[in-house]
Amino acid sequence: MKAAVISERGAAPVVQEFPEPASQEGAVLIDMDTAGLGGWDVLGAYRLGVQYPCVIRGEGVGRAPDGRRVYFGERSVMPFGAWAERTLVPADEVWDVPDDVDDKTAITMGIAATGALVPLEQANIQRGEQVLVLGATGTLGQVALQLARYLGAGRVVAAARSAETLQRLKTRGIADEVVALGSENDVAALKDAAGDGFDVVLDLVCGQPMLNALKATRWGARIMTIGTGAGRQINLDIADLLFRTLSCVGTGQRPPADRRAIWERLLRIAHTENIQVDYADYTLDQAVEAWASQIAGPHAKITARIRG
Repeated sequence: MKAAVISERGAAPVVQEFPEPASQEGAVLIDMDTAGLGGWDVLGAYRLGVQYPCVIRGEGVGRAPDGRRVYFGERSVMPFGAWAERTLVPADEVWDVPDDVDDKTAITMGIAATGALVPLEQANIQRGEQVLVLGATGTLGQVALQLARYLGAGRVVAAARSAETLQRLKTRGIADEVVALGSENDVAALKDAAGDGFDVVLDLVCGQPMLNALKATRWGARIMTIGTGAGRQINLDIADLLFRTLSCVGTGQRPPADRRAIWERLLRIAHTENIQVDYADYTLDQAVEAWASQIAGPHAKITARIRG
């Protein structure tokens, strides 16, 4: 079968022939229709314990042997993955897709949207509070801005480095205000956008941007950190955290049944709230370009048509 294959640690994927998965007890063979790609796929491809050569894992939508249209996250049986004509997935990770949900929505409401909903609900947003999403231009950030409003936020602010993407979010009404980061005046810009202070910060980047955002919060603020793209180590002045709460939240370490329930709920929210996300569409033959775009930071959800 045709697949996007990583031959060794650090290597970029190559589209080539790869052995077909065989039936296995407790797993489902899936004929792929659409695959997704995220930052976790790039990181996970090179972690210790990965068996090479392997297919890009990803998440996807395809058809089970009984004809059901199904979604699965990036948990294919190694060395298989979503970026191939066929994959093999543990049965409890294979979830039916409702007829009225398109492939890209089913994929987006999986790993990325779960990563937004879990920490935002843990923050216990009160009606009318101000929420800052730090690192807001990616898929998770775009979804988070909309979920924060759904959960009761009175004002949502997007902060990131791409001024162009931020302005697009504001123009579309996804963010009430935006802050372009990357200058010496980031703290002042965040404070200006915060008014009397942010109540909740969903921090997708950590590092110095999180420390800067902390200075724009008010007493009682909850800072929920779920990513480390701007750095894993911080030099925190504990005075900046006084009367505030900083939490580091893991979003995917839950049993399959729990993650499925969250995903099904997100599908309903996406429909009722008309959740919007930017997409970058590819084909399986364009896997190398898709991979490079993900590494560069696409400010969009990458998906690829595997068939059709």
